Amino acid sequence: MAQTSNDIKNGSVINLDGKLWQVIKFQHVKPGKGPAFVRTTIKDVISGKIVDKTFNAGIKMEFETVDNSTLQFSYRDGDNLVFMDMTTFEQVMIPASLIGDQEKYLLEGTDCIVSSHDGTPIAVELPASVVLTVTHTEPGLQGNRSNAGTKPATVETGAEIQVPLFINEGDKVKINTADGSYVGREN
Repeated sequence: MAQTSNDIKNGSVINLDGKLWQVIKFQHVKPGKGPAFVRTTIKDVISGKIVDKTFNAGIKMEFETVDNSTLQFSYRDGDNLVFMDMTTFEQVMIPASLIGDQEKYLLEGTDCIVSSHDGTPIAVELPASVVLTVTHTEPGLQGNRSNAGTKPATVETGAEIQVPLFINEGDKVKINTADGSYVGREN
């Protein structure tokens, strides 16, 4: 059965001009005058670029299968990151470029979702937030509150983030992996 633009759903992966695009959101539009169409917001699976694209209703499209699996980060090996499948204990080498700047929030033992197409890893998704220990920061002062300002702090992975003034060395902090912002203190 041939697939058409009418089969588009959120999360579908389509092949356009040799590139893989994931549908973030879609809307089937049937105007009172003229032919129906499908309005989509799609994301390039490799680069992460997001664009809006409109397709005529019923045109043939090439849908791709992308497998998602949960793998645990083990260690860095040169330009690659080594992940382990915790069910088969198979090790998978993934280029560090797939994670980019988010690697600085990646701690050994972190579970990530790895997307692959035809057996080749194409994307790595870190958890929304991670808990890391502060290894260096200026001493906190008694009485400082969270809205009093921020100071730089280095966490165990080497990343530098902004934390409230009351955070001290040795404190565990929760960090948003998307933008590196401080979320809260953990016990």
